[in-house]
Amino acid sequence: QVQLVESGGGLVQPGGSLRLSCAASGNIFSIDAMGWYRQVPGNERELVARIIRGGATNYADSVKGRFTISRDNAKNTVYLQMNSLKPEDTAVYYCNMEIKPFKFSFVRSYWGKGTVVTVSS
Repeated sequence: QVQLVESGGGLVQPGGSLRLSCAASGNIFSIDAMGWYRQVPGNERELVARIIRGGATNYADSVKGRFTISRDNAKNTVYLQMNSLKPEDTAVYYCNMEIKPFKFSFVRSYWGKGTVVTVSS
């Protein structure tokens, strides 16, 4: 079984910074894409940032220039550095990874349980 555990959420003032982490554990042969999504109650979950194994990234337009996604393949961990935070960044942030649990298995999508980020003065 595979588990994703996020950390790093919390309350921060507008203009502040937070760093989210998400570590995968369990049966892991390889990890393709890693990503962060967010969701506000009543809205659909939306992509924030995504990074593939080779390092290429893509970001939502609303976070470009403020957020940076990175990954540590040796630690099966993805990070999201969030700078210049705005109240509209308030949401539950979810980690997602596309993982092949075993050498001959298919890639599956796994989700963390989410971490709350609140941007408020």
